[in-house]
Amino acid sequence: MAFPYMESVLGFMVLMYIFETYLDLRQHSALKLPTLPKTLEGVISQEKFKKSRAYSLDKSHFNFVHEFFTILLDSAILYFGILPWFWKKSGNFLLLVGLNTENEMLHTLAFLAGVMLWSQITDLPFSLYSTFVIESRHGFNKQTIWLFFRDLIKGICLAIVLGPPIVSAIIFIVQKGGPYLAIYLWGFMFVLSLVMMTIYPILIAPLFNKFTPLAEGELRLKIEALASSLKFPLKKLFVVDGSTRSSHSNAYMYGFFKNKRIVLYDTLIQQCKNDEEIVAVIAHELGHWKLNHTMYSFIAVQILTFLQFGGYTLVRNSTDLFRSFGFDTQPVLIGLIIFQHTVIPLQHLVSFGLNLVSRSFEFQADAFAKKLGYASPLRAGLVKLQEENLSAMNTDPWYSAYHYSHPPLVERLAALDISDKKAD
Repeated sequence: MAFPYMESVLGFMVLMYIFETYLDLRQHSALKLPTLPKTLEGVISQEKFKKSRAYSLDKSHFNFVHEFFTILLDSAILYFGILPWFWKKSGNFLLLVGLNTENEMLHTLAFLAGVMLWSQITDLPFSLYSTFVIESRHGFNKQTIWLFFRDLIKGICLAIVLGPPIVSAIIFIVQKGGPYLAIYLWGFMFVLSLVMMTIYPILIAPLFNKFTPLAEGELRLKIEALASSLKFPLKKLFVVDGSTRSSHSNAYMYGFFKNKRIVLYDTLIQQCKNDEEIVAVIAHELGHWKLNHTMYSFIAVQILTFLQFGGYTLVRNSTDLFRSFGFDTQPVLIGLIIFQHTVIPLQHLVSFGLNLVSRSFEFQADAFAKKLGYASPLRAGLVKLQEENLSAMNTDPWYSAYHYSHPPLVERLAALDISDKKAD
């Protein structure tokens, strides 16, 4: 008797939904608390706390509905054999338009086109509600319905342009890879990730946002002086017009080797009281670079990617595995999809572990900024970002540990205070 792969995957999906819903309920209870955590009393205004509480509860209610819909849809797709049915229908479509149904690359692209269309249809109502109801209600959404659909169309066009050559290359590698398949697949994805990290900020991101050099002035001089003191090879310093879509704020850096760039959201500049708060946030980001966090994270992702491909090569020829999910043939893409489903338990464990590492990196970057003398403005900057983004003030420790890649504000401020006490 063949092993019930599909039933096992479906059972674990339901169990994970129950577990994550339990965590969501714990977080929802924390969000309903009527008072600030003691650490934030006198730091966060009551007005901002009430707005944050209302925003977080709205998002929590929305999340319950979205997650329930998602588990119902995903379970139905697996249980009723929608994937194999859709694969056959995509083959019928090729036959209808006079193309070769035996060509796996064409068959796969037709299948993916249908899946992308289905995903857009099922996700669109949730995206619209999240953007134009919740985000608008709490003053964050700045985009028009036209801009929303323009971004959506641009994303679809990018998928149409970039998707076929990438998918075709993966199919070719799997078909010709032989005993070194895992190495070839990993090598291809490694090169692809480097190419995408190179072209995304230069060619893709400007399709959605406008990037302009930060104007000459005190802020620019202070950031450049900080970068120079750390020997950070800063080549360009940009401001992105995030305010055209949302009033949420952020800052990030990117680039390889001696070609680094820093990007500030215009909303960050507008929200922070003084330049020192912004520079402190940048000091935190540069801490990640100086402490090699980005490199460690990249290496970890590459190792996990290689292990995943190694696992895939072990099961890709399993007839029982494909039949368990309703497939009579063994298409490359379907094999990858099925394999991803079968390793869901490991993916959750790995994700949890990576979150723990990421949270540790955040504490280290805060401590790095503090050593540079930015403790006070960093505190002020973190509080300002928390207030202006209306981030959750009360968080459940279990929920936070499982979901958050960044520690809650309460924990970050407490860690900075502990550092102060140790220094004293």
